[in-house]
Amino acid sequence: MRPLPTPPPWTGLLVIQPLKRRHCAGCRRGPLPLLVLEESALRCLDCADLGHLVFVPRGDTALTRRSREASTLSAVVVRFDRRHGRYERQGVLVEEEALARAEERCLADAEARRRRRVRDARRRAAQDVRFATAFAEEIRRLFPGCPADRARAIAAHASVRGSGRVGRSAAGRTLSPEAVTAAVRASVRHTETPYDTLLMDGVPRAEARRRITNGVESVLRGWRLRQVA
Repeated sequence: MRPLPTPPPWTGLLVIQPLKRRHCAGCRRGPLPLLVLEESALRCLDCADLGHLVFVPRGDTALTRRSREASTLSAVVVRFDRRHGRYERQGVLVEEEALARAEERCLADAEARRRRRVRDARRRAAQDVRFATAFAEEIRRLFPGCPADRARAIAAHASVRGSGRVGRSAAGRTLSPEAVTAAVRASVRHTETPYDTLLMDGVPRAEARRRITNGVESVLRGWRLRQVA
């Protein structure tokens, strides 16, 4: 049997959602929806003395936190993500009574938490607008020939929260010239050159970038030297 990828070093008990059909090394039951890795052997929850716990999927932070706080025994549930090459958290296992108490607490203050989420969302939205504005201003400082509306569009795209784009990198958040230039270069690559068409035609990415390098740099030189009203 092909071994599981090495689980992450989370503190506490760890339960795995397997991607392949797995059976318990103890009772031989399977395939297992959840398993525990003990001394290189796969165990079902019952054999690992965790069968009485119930699953709380990720998504409700307050419910997860409160159910874990109320549960004497709990475990983190993870699943391997092939795309990112790592285990990612899926939820937790807790005692059924602890989950019931946590649900009661969440229902009692649901309106207060909803209002807090609305306030937090508004605060983040205002922060995002200020950051995108600052990013656009830095684009115009480095590239005075870049049209103002284009600078705003590049900044808005690069600075989307949670996107993983250059504007949200550590360098991007400090408005480093390198990060700002990278965002502008990426926009020019997709908009002013046939880069996307080359990719659709099956040209390898590295070769496509090589072909359009001169075109990208020509646009950047023009934007650095020329002021646009």
